[in-house]
Amino acid sequence: MTQFKCGNCTGYISAKGCSRHADKLNTYDWLADLPDNATATEMVEVQFKPPRKGYFLNVNKLPLEKGDVVAVEASPGHDIGTVTMTGRLVPLQLQKANLKPGTELKKIYRKARQTDIEKYEEAKKHEHETMIESRQIALHLGLKMKIGDVEYQGDGNKAIFYYIADERVDFRQLIKVLADRFHVRIEMKQIGARQEAGRIGGIGPCGRELCCATWMTSFNSVSTAAARFQDLSLNPQKLAGQCAKLKCCMNYEVDQYMESLKRLPSREISLHTQDEEYFFFKADILAHRLTYSTDKKALVNEKTISARRAFEIIQMNKEGRKPESLTDEVKEPETPSSDLLQDNINRFDSQNSKRKKKKKKKEHKGE
Repeated sequence: MTQFKCGNCTGYISAKGCSRHADKLNTYDWLADLPDNATATEMVEVQFKPPRKGYFLNVNKLPLEKGDVVAVEASPGHDIGTVTMTGRLVPLQLQKANLKPGTELKKIYRKARQTDIEKYEEAKKHEHETMIESRQIALHLGLKMKIGDVEYQGDGNKAIFYYIADERVDFRQLIKVLADRFHVRIEMKQIGARQEAGRIGGIGPCGRELCCATWMTSFNSVSTAAARFQDLSLNPQKLAGQCAKLKCCMNYEVDQYMESLKRLPSREISLHTQDEEYFFFKADILAHRLTYSTDKKALVNEKTISARRAFEIIQMNKEGRKPESLTDEVKEPETPSSDLLQDNINRFDSQNSKRKKKKKKKEHKGE
């Protein structure tokens, strides 16, 4: 087991849960340094071509660690994958993958031999060519589908074709043509647009790698209501991701926005002062700030107030009273705390400037 010694202590940090295995959807095993973790369960998580994972039984009691290449049971033949997790966290990963407790798991045969790895790499070389050619075959047969990816089994006897289709597709003739052309067993698997984007990968407008290509395993439906709750512009070009669907990240903060909206007054209620009637124009939902205008369609005589002040004026209007203006609330001067001043890096500039002024005065007096 690889260990790293701490610089300022006598303990050690275990690196067994980490590895150079940088596949998508990789999970850190934070229990890997426990002495009996590897033998706690026979179940092992194995990664194939990302993002496909499988769970197998180590019936032969092989000493497996993260990063080992193994040959596992497949139908038919065997497949080649990389061990990504062993021990106590594997049953939790099974629950995350929505596999029922009574699901029968296949077996791990052995650690991959050199001949197994060479055969596996040889099969992987033909995946891109097979995908391009299979697209042309599907187009020639007039099928309304798009083959997005091809994955060969480790022994080269089977190929999985991932496709996208808006309607039901009868691909029985396609399977016959593909089997005659590539001389392998054919399996067709339908995926969605978001899953295709996760398999291809890419960089999002936020500058980071796509969530579907790194950590997301389940894709919840995203509606335009999430954009309305967050006051986002309903621009399809900005709201759509690389999969041409609504961005999954729109669901991340929608619950917080919905909770904040409950603390704001209704947008249909107008505010009355002694001189004007103000209509709702826009809101800073998380800051609980509202902007009102004297015109319903344009921003005229804008006034920005807090939600608390808006509730006060609404209550006054209900009682038949009208304030002189919207911004009659008394604002207390904000004094920064000592902690904030200590964290401010500009404090060094102010102290240095004072020292320089004192030094100049002394030099001037000396002259």
